[in-house]
Amino acid sequence: MESSSKSDEKLKSEKGIYTDFRNDMTYGEYLCLDDILSSQKRLSGHHDEMLFIIIHQVSELWLKLILHELSSAIQAIQSNKMQAAFKMLARVTKIQTQIIQAWDVLSTLTPAEYLEFRDKLGKASGFQSFQYRQIEFALGFKTKHILKIYEKDVVLHEQLTKAFLAPSIYDVAIQALARAGFALNTEVVKRDYSITYGGDESVAEAWKEVYRNVDQYWDLYQLAEKLVDVEDWLQQWRFRHMKTVERIIGFKVGTGGSSGVNYLRKVLDHRFFPELWDLRTTL
Repeated sequence: MESSSKSDEKLKSEKGIYTDFRNDMTYGEYLCLDDILSSQKRLSGHHDEMLFIIIHQVSELWLKLILHELSSAIQAIQSNKMQAAFKMLARVTKIQTQIIQAWDVLSTLTPAEYLEFRDKLGKASGFQSFQYRQIEFALGFKTKHILKIYEKDVVLHEQLTKAFLAPSIYDVAIQALARAGFALNTEVVKRDYSITYGGDESVAEAWKEVYRNVDQYWDLYQLAEKLVDVEDWLQQWRFRHMKTVERIIGFKVGTGGSSGVNYLRKVLDHRFFPELWDLRTTL
């Protein structure tokens, strides 16, 4: 009864009003819709700024869910709970299809329409999305200079630094290969996680063995294919991002000072899980 009472206490809202989920809480209260639907603060009087704001807010919500799933998948792999990890990674790819389609909606914004309110954005830029940076870190793309963007926010900087220093999902996948008995270079298994992974021959040979003996290493094979799925969809998201930006602003400098399309083209060349792509050629 005491536990039940404590649970009921947790149902109190931030305003101090008691809400019993079973009897009194409404759909809007549960989802905090008042807060969500009142958070679109247009800085211009232009009609299309609402589209611009909502697309980015919705994308950030999806990114939050991707981070939630990726973080849990990393923990699951570390605990050798592969089936749970597979479910989470499958969900990540489904989420990715949603944020890719969001570019189709944003691309209805024409260059002339965007110019009506672009100056109101100041130096705000999608380049500053800290959740996207955390996803890059979780996938193993570590760029230390990125942390400087968030130095003025002590809490956020600490959060990002922790993610920067943590093992990526590919790091824990490599550790799973080691647990399975593959002879990997020690410096790869116990490497500095703050450095972007660049590939290793012992890892490449291990993955080849997995793909040559699928039945024997079924879980590792599934893990590899789930990782390829995630990277494939991420690169498709990056490509649609680049083409949408090019369609709306061409090769102008981004609002945050980034090189815009040129930067987005450059990151398309990066591979998160190099051995899993190389083995398609070498098998």
